[in-house]
Amino acid sequence: MRFVIWIATEQPWSDVVSTARHADATGWDGIYFADHFMPSDEPPPPTPRLEAWTALSAVAAVTERARLGILVSSNTFRHPAVLANMAGTTDVISGGRLVLGLGAGWQRSEHEAYGIELPEVPERLARLEEACLVVRLLLTEERADFDGRYYVLRDAPCEPKGVQSRMPLLLGLSGERIGLSIAARHADIWNAWGSPELIAHKSEVLARHCEAAGRDPATIEHSAQVVLLMSDDRDQLARWAAEPPGMPHFSGSPGQVAELFARYRDGGLDEFVVSDRWLGGSASERRECMERLLEVASPFR
Repeated sequence: MRFVIWIATEQPWSDVVSTARHADATGWDGIYFADHFMPSDEPPPPTPRLEAWTALSAVAAVTERARLGILVSSNTFRHPAVLANMAGTTDVISGGRLVLGLGAGWQRSEHEAYGIELPEVPERLARLEEACLVVRLLLTEERADFDGRYYVLRDAPCEPKGVQSRMPLLLGLSGERIGLSIAARHADIWNAWGSPELIAHKSEVLARHCEAAGRDPATIEHSAQVVLLMSDDRDQLARWAAEPPGMPHFSGSPGQVAELFARYRDGGLDEFVVSDRWLGGSASERRECMERLLEVASPFR
């Protein structure tokens, strides 16, 4: 499995870049940012938060090895032609390390704060599917034409297209009827939140959609995350158990975390994403925990 660090951008730039450089130097396989302008549980004004794509392009210039991506870009925020051009440039800056993450968009609070339209789920998913086609055309064809319901291209260029001949498209989708069918048709990497058992179940659903689409399921890599809390301190583990984060999570000792990684591996997971948000109160504490996590992860890489 690959192990990716997901760096929270609501912290000083100096901490973000130091964590990214540390991850790149110590062997993390990837560095991801979230595409949000404000927290989901706070009204404006939000906690200061760096814009994800701007920050990612800067990190691309000061790292050398780790893959870089957004988990995931909201399709509601940018026209897919704009996103394709951003991705091409960022891939050039990184030397061919970009993973293009894309999702339908969901956080109502930021759409309302900025007056950005948030259609109902069926339309969001239909727009996402067209966006997948648009970005793929722009990043592979010399000139692109597309006549969709939501997006139209007329002899459209996208230069530079990036270094990679086929930039990996990561889709963050979990809906079993429509979302995973879109992933089956368009994703190079599929990402979702969930336990090993839930990801294994959704992987089976994704495989059925691949069969219906005439695609080999093995051509799609599987990526997942939960909030990961690791400690040798029994009192700390008890506190986490008493006040768990309001998201899919796992807390345990290093040995228990290793068992968790084994369950994901045995379920066919290709990439595990760790958020640094819960790894410590300071940047130095988070980097120390990152090193311990890599030690635990080493048998599964």
